[in-house]
Amino acid sequence: MTTPTTPQAACEDALYPGLPPGPRMAAMAALLLAVTLSVLDYAIANVALPAIAQDMHATDAQSVWVVNAYQLANLSCLLPCALVGARIGFKRMSQLGLVVFLIAASFCALSHSMAELAWWRTMQGVGGACIMSVNMALVRFIYPGAIVGRGIAMISVATSVGAMAGPSLGALILTFLPWPWLFWFNLPVGLVALLLSWRFLPHIPLRPQHQSIVLGLGLTVAAFATLGIALDGLVRAEWPMALGFGVAALACWRGLVWWQRRKRFFIMPFDLLGKRAFLVPCLVGFLAFVASNLYIVAMPFTLVNVFHRSAGMVGLLVSPWAGGSAVMALLVRKYTDSIQPRRLTTMGLVVVVGGLLGLALLPPTATNWAIVLPTFCAGLGFGVIQASNNRTIMVAAPPGKEGEASGMISVCRLGGQTMGALLVAGVFTLLPQPLAAGQACLYSASFMGAVATLLCLSNRVRPSLA
Repeated sequence: MTTPTTPQAACEDALYPGLPPGPRMAAMAALLLAVTLSVLDYAIANVALPAIAQDMHATDAQSVWVVNAYQLANLSCLLPCALVGARIGFKRMSQLGLVVFLIAASFCALSHSMAELAWWRTMQGVGGACIMSVNMALVRFIYPGAIVGRGIAMISVATSVGAMAGPSLGALILTFLPWPWLFWFNLPVGLVALLLSWRFLPHIPLRPQHQSIVLGLGLTVAAFATLGIALDGLVRAEWPMALGFGVAALACWRGLVWWQRRKRFFIMPFDLLGKRAFLVPCLVGFLAFVASNLYIVAMPFTLVNVFHRSAGMVGLLVSPWAGGSAVMALLVRKYTDSIQPRRLTTMGLVVVVGGLLGLALLPPTATNWAIVLPTFCAGLGFGVIQASNNRTIMVAAPPGKEGEASGMISVCRLGGQTMGALLVAGVFTLLPQPLAAGQACLYSASFMGAVATLLCLSNRVRPSLA
């Protein structure tokens, strides 16, 4: 185990001694496999939407709910799962998530209608939320406190690898097998992850609470779910649905605030968000993911309609983002604990903004290499942001709040991705010209990155472990 060299490092190691090197590697293998599976399954389903729609005689709009149902359930359940995980144990919550995820995947493969498939995809999203809500909290107890940034960086690598490998793996499976095998593929991988987690993930002392939280959990899930459906209706100009669910969302959020004040108990961690050292990196993470999805969602359309690339070439030209992110997160993991995270995050944001601006300024006649280089550059910067900013969030949370902090990291990620996709839809509606729309999305992504950079520079508060 690493010997602390500063008073702060000694304090962190005293609070979070972590596991010895051998068990630590095995525990991280279990966790990384579960996280990769959760992210991979979201990404892998995108490429199957046309095949699923054709097989089930559904419209393209209906097939999109194969993806939306997963993401909406995932986002809605993250904070409730983090809270329940703190009560029943982070290890048990991760294992429960894997079991739910695998059962739902089996029923997805056996589905015969779009409604049935969307329902089981919703259950998969719940299982994924159980996994993703506690992964950072588990890392906090797997690694000694003074080097926890290395573990957090490895989670960033797993997330990037899952996002990068999903479309390619999905396309490979569909080349030889029908779409249900995208879900059958989960079973062997998930069972290995479940066995490893059962054997190696650490048992963490519980901090039981005796207050009833059932109403609060229901309000939290309903608040996120109704808000997501309302925004979806708004983007698709389905005004009655947008208005109805918007009113419901407002009522649910109001009810959640009332419940938390009455119980003096936080599911949506307003107590943590009231601290600048925690709030600012959460905002930075949210804006970074808004920027990334402005690129990820809009760029394939731009590559086809403006740069006139084939569908196969689009995947090759977009993948350097995730590849650069995974490579940099792996390289930077040894420095997240020795270099001030705010500086690392700022440097990463500057690189991301530079890469996005480079893409926005490309002429329609740009070569493939001219597209790949700024894309890879932006991905490198994004890998730095994930590793360093997530560490800042986790260290800013006091002992006993690891679950809430872990849940908020995933909320910022999914919330930012959702907002980025909605902004792309809005830009494409307002600007029908492909070149103008593509440039607007990239400039908007650069603007989000610039705002995040200014926020990061303003966050001079040193996180406290007390």
